[in-house]
Amino acid sequence: MSFPWGDERRFNSYSHYGKTHFGGRIQKLPVDAGFSCPNRESRTQGGCTYCANAAFSPAYLSDSEEIVSQLERGKHFFQRRYPSNNGYFAYFQAYTNTFAPLRVLREKYEAALTVPGVKGLIVSTRPDCLSDAVLDYLAELGHRTELCVEIGVESFHEETLEHIRRGHMVACVFDAFRKLHERGLHTCAHLIFGLPGETPAQWLEDVLLLNQLQPTFVKFHQLQIFKDTEMEAEYSRFPERFHPLSADEYVAFLCDYVERMSPGMVIERFSAEVPPRYLAVSPWHLLRHDALVKKVEDELARRGTWQGILV
Repeated sequence: MSFPWGDERRFNSYSHYGKTHFGGRIQKLPVDAGFSCPNRESRTQGGCTYCANAAFSPAYLSDSEEIVSQLERGKHFFQRRYPSNNGYFAYFQAYTNTFAPLRVLREKYEAALTVPGVKGLIVSTRPDCLSDAVLDYLAELGHRTELCVEIGVESFHEETLEHIRRGHMVACVFDAFRKLHERGLHTCAHLIFGLPGETPAQWLEDVLLLNQLQPTFVKFHQLQIFKDTEMEAEYSRFPERFHPLSADEYVAFLCDYVERMSPGMVIERFSAEVPPRYLAVSPWHLLRHDALVKKVEDELARRGTWQGILV
């Protein structure tokens, strides 16, 4: 059986997108360009309560190393793991990668595109860090190379965004995606399931908002509580604010969610993986992402459903 996106898998997968558009796997090479974040720079704000950026940064990265050197090191690292990939995306991942003067962004992005085998850029940022000048430059880049702008949405609830100190509201998210789409750019929405005060029933209602946002790609992460963060302290004092799911409960929830998603959106990830040493609380962190995906696919097959069947 072939589904609306032209594949036999029961969700619109990133691997299928890669095969369709690039003839195979395109490996992401994380880059630390030395950027910061407006939340971290503000003494009154203090940063998002869950933030532990180091947990997601490969050990070989160093913001003191030039972009080209980082990418060459990354190529060497991943060639041993995935020798048959069809090229690379330079993934500007650490912190907020549009939080710098435009001339600095140009210098960093253009340097990445000089590296042999790099076929495009992924720029991770916040919805409130996209000036018109930056958007216009990204649009110009998007005409020259493959480009995706990844936005940390995290939650569709105003009270949650305020509580975790994101520093922006939901309207800002929709405004950012509108401006990106008007310029013809690919987008990725990053969402966290499990933030304090939210429930699985609310997350399912939020699918309607995600469908309105209509990103090109979506990343889902279960909430992971990291050591030495304000969220660790909150979880210790007020565990009743949180709704952690077991692995099986999370799989069932993901299937409920996927069934309600627009079939045109490509799912990049269902969960997050970080080294266990960073985790303060995580009952099922040893379940690898590939194993979780297999469980999701098996459950969708058992139900006889697929992405978008309830849209």
